[in-house]
Amino acid sequence: MSMAQVMTPREIVSELDRYIVGQNDAKRAVAIALRNRWRRQNVPPELRDEIAPKNILMIGPTGVGKTEISRRLAKLAQAPFLKVEASKYTEVGYVGRDVESIIRDLVEVTVKMVREEERQRVALKAHEAAEERLLDILFPPPSKARRPVGITPEGNLQVAPGEDSHRDTREKLRKLLRGGHLNERDVELEVTAQSTPMVEVFTPQGMEEMGVNMKDLFSQIMPKKTKRRSVKIPEAMEILTQEEAARLVDMDQVAHDAIARAEQSGIVFIDEIDKIAGREAGRGGPDVSREGVQRDLLPIVEGTTVNTKYGSVRTDHILFVASGAFHISKPSDLIPEFQGRFPIRVELKALTREDFVRILTEPENALIKQYVALLKTEQVELSFSDDAILALAEIAAAVNARSENIGARRLHTVLERVLDELSFSAPELTERQVGIDAAYVHQRLDPIIKDEDLSRYIL
Repeated sequence: MSMAQVMTPREIVSELDRYIVGQNDAKRAVAIALRNRWRRQNVPPELRDEIAPKNILMIGPTGVGKTEISRRLAKLAQAPFLKVEASKYTEVGYVGRDVESIIRDLVEVTVKMVREEERQRVALKAHEAAEERLLDILFPPPSKARRPVGITPEGNLQVAPGEDSHRDTREKLRKLLRGGHLNERDVELEVTAQSTPMVEVFTPQGMEEMGVNMKDLFSQIMPKKTKRRSVKIPEAMEILTQEEAARLVDMDQVAHDAIARAEQSGIVFIDEIDKIAGREAGRGGPDVSREGVQRDLLPIVEGTTVNTKYGSVRTDHILFVASGAFHISKPSDLIPEFQGRFPIRVELKALTREDFVRILTEPENALIKQYVALLKTEQVELSFSDDAILALAEIAAAVNARSENIGARRLHTVLERVLDELSFSAPELTERQVGIDAAYVHQRLDPIIKDEDLSRYIL
């Protein structure tokens, strides 16, 4: 959590503002939660274990930025982060994934993160070792049996001068290698062939991970196959560096550090939480499974021990952020115990026409900027007038009001329809400067908007 250490909540919100329009309450909540992870690490040890994370429930219609906040939060946190959909899980006894696999997946993410950090740490040593191996391939050392050895007048053994000439030649070759003068040369390497054993492991419901672990075990037991490949010097250097880095990284220590980091800094974002909320009417059928998922999630969110192939993981200090549109159900439809695990609740507001204008232009990854960059690859300079952007925002807001409100995702549909003809014919265009104004937007969209049935299907 190195970035979170130096970023205040205000700075975190400012960073989120670069990509997400509005929703200040949600941004403030996640910023405080993220900063609290660092604060907890710095309190006295006897109090540290008593401070539990305050889980967050984000409530709001689809397409207003809930998932985008989670994506950006992951990059800011520089902590183990996993995003899952609650609707993918079922209670024990039903076909599907059990909720404990959430923690196993989080640990896998953490192991990859720590392993990559370790590889970066040993990168210099790995590069040096790979360079020596490559020089051995390009200019093999002389056989020890053939090295001429002399005796000095004092009776000491002395290697003949040929050894010095070999060392000099090797150093000259090293300079050529580092200077890139040998990049077009081919060398033969013996590389390990990645082979997955053709074994199908059948496991009971809810224990699918056991099958994956068994396959890993078989792949470790079976002898590794090697094959010779002819590659260019740069690719050979990369392959050898990866092999040396893998040899230098202590995987036992990686697993130990990964479990500690997942327990202390892990963040799990559970999307579509409203899909497992029961409804007051019609308690039968699949609602049994929905409530079962909530009951299974309870110990995970509150704090329990989950067994993974890297060791046992405690979930007491993992931060859970849940989100849902709650169109049909409402947060009070969640079972009371589950509601109590999410003390911080923030409501995200529906987007207005003014929000759409800002979404189209302000963020660093704004849709207008994306389309301009895409068409620039065809040497087409695309520009949007202010009235065109306003027209796009008005149409998106109007369609959302008339049919299903899908938030900012409506802008994707509207823009694709406006630029459909231009995107298709861009490679053959003779006019390289193309301007989009309000008249062009209305020309492309008005016929669809006037036919309400057509707009429901197309927009």
